[in-house]
Amino acid sequence: MELRQLEYFVAVAEELHFGRAAANLAIGQPAVSQQVARLERELGVQLFDRSARRVRLTAAGARLLPEARAVLAAADRVRNVARSGVERPSQTLRLGSSAGMGSRLTGVLGALSDLLPATTTKLVRAPARARLARVASGQLDAAFVRGVTSAGGVELIEVWQDRLLAVLPASYPIGEDATVRLADLAALPLRIVPRQRNAPLFDLVMERCAAAGFAPTLGEHLGSLDDLIAAVGSGSPSWTVIYQPEADTLRHPSVQFVPTEPALLMPTALAVPETATSRQVAPLLRACAAAGAGDHET
Repeated sequence: MELRQLEYFVAVAEELHFGRAAANLAIGQPAVSQQVARLERELGVQLFDRSARRVRLTAAGARLLPEARAVLAAADRVRNVARSGVERPSQTLRLGSSAGMGSRLTGVLGALSDLLPATTTKLVRAPARARLARVASGQLDAAFVRGVTSAGGVELIEVWQDRLLAVLPASYPIGEDATVRLADLAALPLRIVPRQRNAPLFDLVMERCAAAGFAPTLGEHLGSLDDLIAAVGSGSPSWTVIYQPEADTLRHPSVQFVPTEPALLMPTALAVPETATSRQVAPLLRACAAAGAGDHET
């Protein structure tokens, strides 16, 4: 059994998709499939149920997952101990990142480079539950998560609230105050990520629409943000949502990013290990404060 086999297994278990796991690992999908298959042969169990449409953990895979994470975390600690005697090595901060952070993440990284000049920040992308599990097991030093209020083995510190903007066709009429009332969008199909992929986002938008007096008709949600924006900007009118920090980094002439009334605000928390000291957490919180320094309504 090799560490990389466990690493590939954990990556697939977190994504439940061999292609996305390979992309996160920055290697080819055949290598991931091959190493996972070798691990299954060595252990004598099937770790995944594979079909043309989905990948699921078997009972054996679910039992192995926390143990594999613990082994990988222990291997990281061994590396750190081995390197501790080398002349003042540069340190690495392993930070779990979320999609759509845009200018927030740029601000955090810029502040960290000033606060911790001898530290390299390594960004890790994974689903929210996987980020939290990696923080709890020690594989990540911290992670950003949205809409999460509790999780085992971690402390959640709210660092800001991000506004969600409505993505509308460029031709859609906007009022003089440059906002759009949610109730006015009732007749348009909403292209939103399925709840099983992002429950906090889905629930927030649905709850606010219900409070505005309607249940939106759900339109097709395409995989990538570029495809989604292209769909909204052409064809029959529809709408979706985007985090303002991400919208700040984009320019799409076919659509407009418009604040809603009432505002859609999503809390973002920094997840750190329960055992983290205030000294360890302080630079991250200062970096988050710097990234949110321009906030007015959040």
